[in-house]
Amino acid sequence: MRYELMFPWQIRKAIDENWPVILPLGVLEYHSEHCCVGVDTLVVTRAVEALEREMDLVILPPFYYGAGTYAVEPPERNGGFHTPSEVLNPLAREIFLSALRVGFKNLHVFIHHQSENFAVGMPTDLAFKLAARQAIFAFVEAKRPEGWWGDNAMKDYYADTANNPFNWIQIHPLMDEAAQKAFPIDHAGWQETSLMLAFCPEGVDMARHSGEKWYAEQAVRANAADGAKAKQLILDGMRRVLGR
Repeated sequence: MRYELMFPWQIRKAIDENWPVILPLGVLEYHSEHCCVGVDTLVVTRAVEALEREMDLVILPPFYYGAGTYAVEPPERNGGFHTPSEVLNPLAREIFLSALRVGFKNLHVFIHHQSENFAVGMPTDLAFKLAARQAIFAFVEAKRPEGWWGDNAMKDYYADTANNPFNWIQIHPLMDEAAQKAFPIDHAGWQETSLMLAFCPEGVDMARHSGEKWYAEQAVRANAADGAKAKQLILDGMRRVLGR
C-alpha cells in the first residue's frame, strides 16, 4: 500500500503485522538521449509495485533527490539534480526517526544508483546507511539507559536477530550479487536500457539514441527479453531479502 494513501487504522495493522516498509531511493540523472532522467529510481519503484501485487507492503513515497553528481554530464539543459551527501545525511536521519516513531521496525531501502560496488558504497547509499545507524541509536537510547547493550538481558543479542534493533532499517542494492553477475550494471547501455524496457518502457525512446558517448553505445543491444530476465532475478532477490 502507498503510505500517503493509508488510513491510520491501516498503518496500525501494518505495524502490528510487521509488514515490510520500503523506501525506493534514487536520483535524477542524465541517461543519454534515449532514456528519461528518472531511470535509477523508476526501476526501483516499479519493482516494488510488482511485489506489492503479491505481498503486504507499505511503500513510502520514493526519494528521487540523491547525490546524482555531474560526473556524466553537467545539469544545464540535461536535467540532472544533485544533493550532496552531507545534506542527505541529516535529512535521511530525520526520515528514519519519523518511521521509527510511527512504529515501523521492518524498514528496507532499495537503491540502484551506483550500487555495483555496494560494500564500499557511494555518496547516496553511504549517507542513508549512516543515517540509519544514527537514527536507530538515537531512538533506542532515548528509551533505554546507558549501558543497555551491556546489560545481561542482552546476552542473546547476536543470536536473537529478530529483536536486534540494527535490523530495523536495512539498505539494499536493487540487484544482488547474482543479478549483477548475470547483468552487469552499466549507465544507459545494454543493461540499464533493457531494465527500463522491462520495468518502465515509456521511459525509453530508442529513436533518440546516440552512440556518441561510450557509455551509451551498447544500448543498441537492449531488448525487453533480456530486461525481463533481469527483472525476474531482481524480484527473486527482493523476495529473499523481505523473507517472502
